[in-house]
Amino acid sequence: MKILYGVVGEGMGHAMRSRVVLDHLIEQGHQVAIMASGRAEQFLARRYQGVNRIHGFHIIYEENRVRRGSTLLSNILKGAAGLPQNIQAYFELIKAFEPELVISDFESWTYLYGQTHQIPVISIDNMQIINRCLHDGAMLEGHRADFEVSRAFIKSKLPFCKRYLITTFFYPPLRKEHTTLVPPILRPEILAATPSRGDHLLVYQTGEGYQTLLDTLQQSGVECRIYGMRRSITEEQVEGNLRFRPFSEKGFIDDMASARGVIAGGGFTTMGEAVYLKKPMLAVPIEHQFEQVMNARYLERLGFGRHARDLEDAAQIRAFLDAIPGCQEKLASYQQDGNQALFRALDGLLDQAAAGLL
Repeated sequence: MKILYGVVGEGMGHAMRSRVVLDHLIEQGHQVAIMASGRAEQFLARRYQGVNRIHGFHIIYEENRVRRGSTLLSNILKGAAGLPQNIQAYFELIKAFEPELVISDFESWTYLYGQTHQIPVISIDNMQIINRCLHDGAMLEGHRADFEVSRAFIKSKLPFCKRYLITTFFYPPLRKEHTTLVPPILRPEILAATPSRGDHLLVYQTGEGYQTLLDTLQQSGVECRIYGMRRSITEEQVEGNLRFRPFSEKGFIDDMASARGVIAGGGFTTMGEAVYLKKPMLAVPIEHQFEQVMNARYLERLGFGRHARDLEDAAQIRAFLDAIPGCQEKLASYQQDGNQALFRALDGLLDQAAAGLL
């Protein structure tokens, strides 16, 4: 089957998840044309030939907060510049490929192509859980306005897909049909990792200049292996108990697999990997990102970690360290079958599409 696959470029989780699905589709003999924006295009282009770059939405952060005004202005300006290239890319794609099915990981242009050409669209991502499931008051408390904004945006971005496959480690009740919840989609390097219990904390923070966090980590006295805060470094930099490490997929996974615990934002990919490796996590969501708040609150509700609005006091880290044994007990019972649930669901949908039943 000829499949058009779209990947949004905001955050690397979409690209890493899509890589797993793309490998499966190619192994099954499907022909796949890939459209991606931002960093996702760069990541996927290193693995696949003919990845098409297209303009996508991006977010501007500062001190662990979304800068709404700067984000809006930047997207308007860059969107205006990127629109002609998007249109041109689609005309070229129409001539060269003629897809029979569209899969979108929260990417709008491939979705619109499928809808306007009456081609079945399947959504695979984690964001749709906000709109397509029920969340009780405790999940929304203090963030109802952000929830309503997020739900409206997500609902409008990819409506009326034939099916929605939502990757998640928590399972709220469904509120919409044509929706299936599956465990987190994990890259093979995570599946192959062997967890052990070290003394260090793995810290993952992609926003540079988050000095408050660094001050708190330093005050804790615990060895912290930090990724993402100094993106330009090529060698490890050590400042007391803080070890700033250059980007390395193997190094990051090894440090997570052997960590005492993980400190990161509320992004789904890192959280799903930590849960799979049974690593307690202290989640510090980005302000005004409801999806991250929701992830962090479900993580704490399940007993897999803790949720903090900020990290301005080393006592918060000490409290997390004290909670780790209890979190480890909860995580010990967590089970999932790797990526097989997603593959089974997706293969079934592809069979239906090939038979004209989707």
